Parts: sequence; C-alpha cells; structure tokens
Amino acid sequence: MSRSELVRLSGVSKQQLSRLENGQIRLRLDHLKPFASHLGYTPEQILLWGRYPGTGGSHVETSDVLRDEPPPEEFLGPSPGQVPELDTRAGLGGGGLPAREVRKDGSHTDPLKTEGWLFPKSFVREQLHTSAGRLLVLDTNGDSMAPTIVSGERVIVDTGHKTPTPDGLYAIRDTFECIVVKRLQVLRSSRPTRLKIISDNPNHPSEEAPLGDLEIVGKVLCCLKLF
Repeated sequence: MSRSELVRLSGVSKQQLSRLENGQIRLRLDHLKPFASHLGYTPEQILLWGRYPGTGGSHVETSDVLRDEPPPEEFLGPSPGQVPELDTRAGLGGGGLPAREVRKDGSHTDPLKTEGWLFPKSFVREQLHTSAGRLLVLDTNGDSMAPTIVSGERVIVDTGHKTPTPDGLYAIRDTFECIVVKRLQVLRSSRPTRLKIISDNPNHPSEEAPLGDLEIVGKVLCCLKLF
C-alpha cells in the first residue's frame, strides 16, 4: 500500500503520517486508530511492537523499555520476542552519544535499532539470572574499560538492576546525557553515600559522585566478545 492510499483510506494527512513514521511524535493509540485496521493490525499491536509492520522504522523509546515494571516478554523492542539494542554507541569513556531527547520530567527517549537480539530462554534464565523483558543490548565505544571491554563489543544490561550492589560494571548516564559503561564501587563509609566510578584502563582516572546524582541504566551482565 502506498502512502497516498493509506492517507486516502485513513483520513490522516501526509504530514502527520510522516511525523509518526520519523518518530517526531510519540506513538499513542489515538494516533494509530485511524489507519491500523487498513494495515491489518490492531493499534495495540503496532504500539507494542514499536514499528509500522512492513517498514524499517523503529520508534519504541528506551524510557518505555527501562520502566520499573518490565513489558510482557512477547513484546520486546523492535518486534515480538527480541531484546532491543540501543541505536547509539555506549561510551567507555566520554564517547557515548547523547539521548535523542530529555523530557521536562528528566526522563529520556533513546532510539532503538530496527532489529533486536534473540537469546535462548535457558541462557537468560540460567546464565543471566533475569528475564528477557529487562534486557537491553549496548554497543560500546572507547578504550577506558580495556581490557575488560574493547571498543565495538556489545554488552547485555539488566535494566531492572538499578542499585549499585554488588560492586561491578554498570551502564550509567553521565553529565552530558551520554550512556557510558563503568565499574562502580560503593564508598560505604561516606555520608551521604558516594560512588567511585572506575575505568579499568589505568590511563583513565577514577571519579566520585553522590549516589543520588547518578542515573544507573542497569547492571552489565556479560559482554559479547569480538575475536
């Protein structure tokens, strides 16, 4: 079906359709109702999948994925059953790309790649010890975490684990609204509680920050290594 045909059937203007397809408007059910049936899907299916069936566009927002209550496992990221991957390079130093938008309430909308990842259920359950609905894949950039993580390797993050205990690798958002991967250590003797933000590469200095000032995206569970 051409855009012109969809516009004619639904009554939605070409301009409105273009804004929806390009992610300039956050999808809501009332946006989708005029033309969903003409595409052969319900508005709920399109909204949960985060894309228009038959197109390459993906407009699910990370803020929707990174919520306290994870979405049903059958609707993850770009298409049912897939674990989403952030469409930015997560920095290992200052190399992360900022989020697409920061809302007035401080939440972020991060773009997702069109295609997600499929992991065996047994791997998620027995090796990662979490559920697929909490997972997010990040593509890393930079050398501050070498040799633990090398630039270009992907990490799997548990977005439901936002408390930095135990100490370990976490994806965090820095002062430039970039997502970076760092090793966090809780300085338990400090009041208020502070975190030591550590780079595994000794050429990059460590930092400290109050726990309340740090936005933790999730705990890094494993790295998809390159050979």
